[in-house]
Amino acid sequence: MAVSVERVPTEVVVPTKAFVPDPYLDLDTYEADADLMTLSLGPQHPSTHGVFRVVLYLDGEIIVKAVPHCGYLHRGVEKLCEKLSYSNITPILDKNDYVSPMLNEQAANMAFEKLMGIEVPLRARYLRTLIAELQRIASHLLWLGTFAMDLGGALGGGTSVFMFCFRERELILDLFEELTGCRFHYNTHHVGGNRHDIPPQWPAMVHQALDTIEARLDAYLSMLEHPIFIDRTKGVGTIDAQLALELGLSGPLLRASGVDHDLRRDAPYGVYDLLDVKVAVDGGGDCYARYKVRLAEIRESIRLSRLLVDNVPAGPLSATKPLNMVTQFKATTGQVYVGVETPRGELGTWLIASKDKPTSPYRFKIRPPSLHAAAAVPYVFPGHTLSDAIAILGSLDPIMGEVDR
Repeated sequence: MAVSVERVPTEVVVPTKAFVPDPYLDLDTYEADADLMTLSLGPQHPSTHGVFRVVLYLDGEIIVKAVPHCGYLHRGVEKLCEKLSYSNITPILDKNDYVSPMLNEQAANMAFEKLMGIEVPLRARYLRTLIAELQRIASHLLWLGTFAMDLGGALGGGTSVFMFCFRERELILDLFEELTGCRFHYNTHHVGGNRHDIPPQWPAMVHQALDTIEARLDAYLSMLEHPIFIDRTKGVGTIDAQLALELGLSGPLLRASGVDHDLRRDAPYGVYDLLDVKVAVDGGGDCYARYKVRLAEIRESIRLSRLLVDNVPAGPLSATKPLNMVTQFKATTGQVYVGVETPRGELGTWLIASKDKPTSPYRFKIRPPSLHAAAAVPYVFPGHTLSDAIAILGSLDPIMGEVDR
């Protein structure tokens, strides 16, 4: 006897490489005699890495349709930022992509600076770029550890890799604590520069942390590169270049689908125009390709961080005074868009100023890369099993704080 299910009005095109019962799947017309089951993945599930729910329609073990539901972490950040002064917005944004909080700060303050015509000193631009690369290493280490854990104890080294990656990530958090006094929500960027200057012993600490992480990385990979890991990631969750572009994917997801695009090289900011950024690209488009791209990015960020910390110039750290900013910063007209390359892709800030609100944004809009990653779920889940869905979602690496905002 067929199990009746609630019809989902959203029509989804599933990828041609996957199991395709119908290119525009309508559950009312899908195999009337099929015994379909509805299963909710989340919202409280460790593999969603946040409060996220996906309604799965299963024909046996095969996912026929996947309908994501987000919004559980909605905080009204964009409207809140329109009520705050430019100087008070930065700490609010730390909680969006809470794995890379300082890149949230940088994206917004770069938009403020562009709107107001403020030129950031070279020393601050070096420090911002260095912080961004260290943040990328920490984020990818967290992703690697949780991804290994998601794929299960059958991997053998999954639990060990999880613990080791968190141990190495602590080295980066130690650096941020030494620099800012905080380990998570930093509030170090501000309009015109940075609040916290480099302590005398900090460059040596950076080199020591990077040397330790690089020396241990190959050992962790040797725990993962075996038949079970390959079988669970290769050919699973394939996103081709066309679909990636149509969904607005960016960062490692886009580059793992064969599209060679990186804002650090193609639209440089900070001091990326002074660096030769080697962009990792893979045409596989599957979970394994996304894994390889992120691993290559860890190595490249280690190389760039060493170059940056050894060449930070002398000079002022800010073009403005970080205190007394409520009345200092005003913008009466214009609109700007600024994008930065976070570990999850292009994080954009669209800003409109008005003479009626000179000390705060008239409109403030965030372009979160994780939202586009979550939008891929209905396209890549169908045709796979439930266990595959866990691997796919982990490889997409969405952070629900910036999805919901």
